Amino acid sequence: MSFTRYGSVAPAEEWCRAALEEGKTLGFVPTMGALHEGHIALVERSVEECDVTVVSVFVNPLQFDDPGDLERYPRDEDSDARALEEAGCDLMFTGTLPEFFPRSFDEMGSLEPGALVSPGPAAEGLEGASRSGHFVGVATIVHRLFEVVSPTRAYFGRKDYQQSLIVKEVAARRGSPLVVICPTVRTAEGLARSSRNERLSEAERTDALALSEALAACDALWREGERDAEALSRALSRPLEAAPGVQLDYAAVRDAERWTSEDPSGPMGSCVALVAARVGPVRLIDNLVLGEGEACEISLGAGSRA
Repeated sequence: MSFTRYGSVAPAEEWCRAALEEGKTLGFVPTMGALHEGHIALVERSVEECDVTVVSVFVNPLQFDDPGDLERYPRDEDSDARALEEAGCDLMFTGTLPEFFPRSFDEMGSLEPGALVSPGPAAEGLEGASRSGHFVGVATIVHRLFEVVSPTRAYFGRKDYQQSLIVKEVAARRGSPLVVICPTVRTAEGLARSSRNERLSEAERTDALALSEALAACDALWREGERDAEALSRALSRPLEAAPGVQLDYAAVRDAERWTSEDPSGPMGSCVALVAARVGPVRLIDNLVLGEGEACEISLGAGSRA
């Protein structure tokens, strides 16, 4: 199939319906644009596993609690389209909030409360506590995108760990699609790929490596046999509290198989370490499931932060 690009929701919905009626499996990658290698890795996996691949590019106002952050979010749809066509994507589409939610706005121009979707218990704590209303916005737009596209599979990155739990909850309530969570894609130095990285200076990118280095140090402690939640949490937070250029929001551990809003205590059977911090003008998040695989996916000290 040739690459198709739509600037509104209705023709994209018709395109997806036609593909499904032809019996094709449909892979879907929801994005907010400013695409990087992490997004493209999701697209390439969808292309490999599905008959057709659809990508949405929509900067969702519902998930921004800071209007300034929404305004500053990077946008370049033409560049996104070129990258997606090269990666084998079949359809890229965008739209506006009123197009996604027709007849759901009140006379003041606000989305009616009845259109909002609960993100579930995984929204409690950490990102949910730091960003008021963010996960309601995520759950609402993801639910609507699933209605528009009706995908067979939907692909998300693990960098947004808490969000991935919410997306799986939204899909489970609907009964579809199959949600595929893919590994975090990193730079050679270990920094998690993010559209927000574009706003970092060279010096700030070096400072930001403290996040992945702290995760790697915590992972090393886990591999040495440490299982106490408080000890792991301290090992994660201490280097970030001392890191130059880093304003720590949180450094915490959670059971990788059972989300809790509160910090766990005692021995951990499985563990994910999660961090959030502001570096320069940008708030960054990252995480690592401890002990996963044969070796840590982050090279400790790779950023030459001497």
